[in-house]
Amino acid sequence: MSTHEPQHLYDGQASLESEHGAWEVDVALRGAFQPIDGRYHWYGRVGTALEGVRNGQTVTVRTAHGDAEGRLSDIDPWGRFRVSGTGRPPF
Repeated sequence: MSTHEPQHLYDGQASLESEHGAWEVDVALRGAFQPIDGRYHWYGRVGTALEGVRNGQTVTVRTAHGDAEGRLSDIDPWGRFRVSGTGRPPF
């Protein structure tokens, strides 16, 4: 795991892994601490269309800075998923 200054955004390469396969993708991720529930919420868009993946699927998102479990949702017209999670982000 690399060390870096804490940040609230990440644009770059990541790998997604699930029981259905693994994909090298580009992601645009953002996040913020939510005082209502006291947790960090991160979210973003996978920049690559994924085949064989379904809405609501859980994936592990890995970047050079770490990894975290997220859920895929909201497919756009180009087949790209939204990904989101709570807790420590993968960036």
